[in-house]
Amino acid sequence: MQEFVTSPSLRNGIFDLLSSAKMASDANVKLLDFTIELFKDNGLFSDYYGYHNVDHELEVTYVTLLSGIHAMHDGYLTLDDLNYLYASALLHDFDPEKAMDKPHEKNVIQFISKNKTIQKLLTEANLDQNLICALISRTVYPWKGDIITKTNKLINNYFLKSKIKNDKKQQEHFSNLGHFLSVADRIGGYSLGDFQKAMEMAKMNAHSSSWHPAFIVRRSVGFFEDMLNSEPDMCQKVLNGLPKHMRKNFLDNIVGFMKLRQEEIQIYNRFVYDGLPLVPCIEKNAVSDDVSDILLSIYRELPKPLQFTRDDFIESIRDPDTILNTLRIGDSKGPIIGFAKGGPLEKYNFDLEFEDKNNGKKNTIFLEPVAIKNG
Repeated sequence: MQEFVTSPSLRNGIFDLLSSAKMASDANVKLLDFTIELFKDNGLFSDYYGYHNVDHELEVTYVTLLSGIHAMHDGYLTLDDLNYLYASALLHDFDPEKAMDKPHEKNVIQFISKNKTIQKLLTEANLDQNLICALISRTVYPWKGDIITKTNKLINNYFLKSKIKNDKKQQEHFSNLGHFLSVADRIGGYSLGDFQKAMEMAKMNAHSSSWHPAFIVRRSVGFFEDMLNSEPDMCQKVLNGLPKHMRKNFLDNIVGFMKLRQEEIQIYNRFVYDGLPLVPCIEKNAVSDDVSDILLSIYRELPKPLQFTRDDFIESIRDPDTILNTLRIGDSKGPIIGFAKGGPLEKYNFDLEFEDKNNGKKNTIFLEPVAIKNG
């Protein structure tokens, strides 16, 4: 279950929060809609299979606003601070020239500095562009080693060019606001849905970052443990500003990844210490309903761009022209933990233009990506 299913519903949720905080000015609403159009026009809308698409940007903005409103009522920040957090969250990951999914904060800031529409809207909202850049710079991850030194130097340079250049107390305050935004950025979508959504987010991140699938759960656990152990106070501050069900979503998702990691270790131990073999089997007989269900559940764990027969999977594995190779534990009758399948090239309809000199000659088999069960 997800809090918001589409980007329009997220947009409306953000607008409602702006209205509740008396922040729904023309400039803020125009900035919201302009940013959504930027992502859409640059191929980074909801159908872009990567972690850093428009949905992520809006989820972070929603969570930042929701928690920020609570923090404002607690006296931690002001309405002016919340306006800065809103604009920074909305723009923090837009990098139209990125070479891979993860945006580079430096490129994001350069784009903001060059885009006249954004500059005009920030001016209308009475926001200092240098402070926006300082807040966005603080979202860099991981916050470790040389990255801290270099980023703090960059942030201080923005402070020296801003309206708070002579106010050390305000500079420290904005550094804390940047930390607030950074944690809200990482909590974001993980608080807006159940474990199915969380796993899909992790798979998108892994796919776009070229991680081996075996690392998805391990690195997700490390990601959450690092946040909770290294930044406990700020994590608590951001989470305390969220409704109970969203806090539960976030913590349940962490537990979900930890349980999967425990299962991975137990499976690893079985193979290493018990010496259980992995047995590949060419399936020659008709596929039963039970086996079909197992294969489909494993198939759905693949990133969506690798699901070439998503709409007719069951039909494809029962097609006599399909070659199906399962991977089983122990022997040829053991539990299925993975599979690979393929068939005549002519039976595949690729979304992208695909050229093969053998296409139409009926002499080529297309092998789909290997699908392995999580764990």
